[in-house]
Amino acid sequence: MLSSIIAKQLVTRMCQAAWRPAITGMGSSRGYRGDTPDDSRFDMIEIPLPPWEEKTDEPIDIKRRRLLYESRKRGMLENCILLSLFAKRYLNTMTYSQLQQYDRLINEPSNDWDIYYWATEAQPTPDVYQGEIMDLLKEFTKNKNHEQRLDAPSLEYLEEESK
Repeated sequence: MLSSIIAKQLVTRMCQAAWRPAITGMGSSRGYRGDTPDDSRFDMIEIPLPPWEEKTDEPIDIKRRRLLYESRKRGMLENCILLSLFAKRYLNTMTYSQLQQYDRLINEPSNDWDIYYWATEAQPTPDVYQGEIMDLLKEFTKNKNHEQRLDAPSLEYLEEESK
């Protein structure tokens, strides 16, 4: 048992040493780190992510299509369902400013759980993401009409809208 712990620590230190040049060379503070409650954090490897950049010159129809895709293809099923249903309901009626807020909200945070916790109000939303889109998402998440939300919507509704 003790030898497996020592081996794990040795491998972890080697991995951390291998990652260190890549991490220190980047100016970004964004990164993904898988956290678990019982983790000692000695074996954590932070994977650097490129900084989020707002797409200011993107045409609105392209932005809507990209955000629809990004709402459906998340890192976790809960957000895939929640955000794709939210996008189905609101994306086509959002102003350009609202689309920018939504873009920042779903793409800047590096951890999908943060978005989920903010939307469900399990944790307070940081000021930078608080606004009319987050308020709309929080209200949508409450599901006051008790809609069945077990899966992301099919894309057939897009064909109907284009007719």
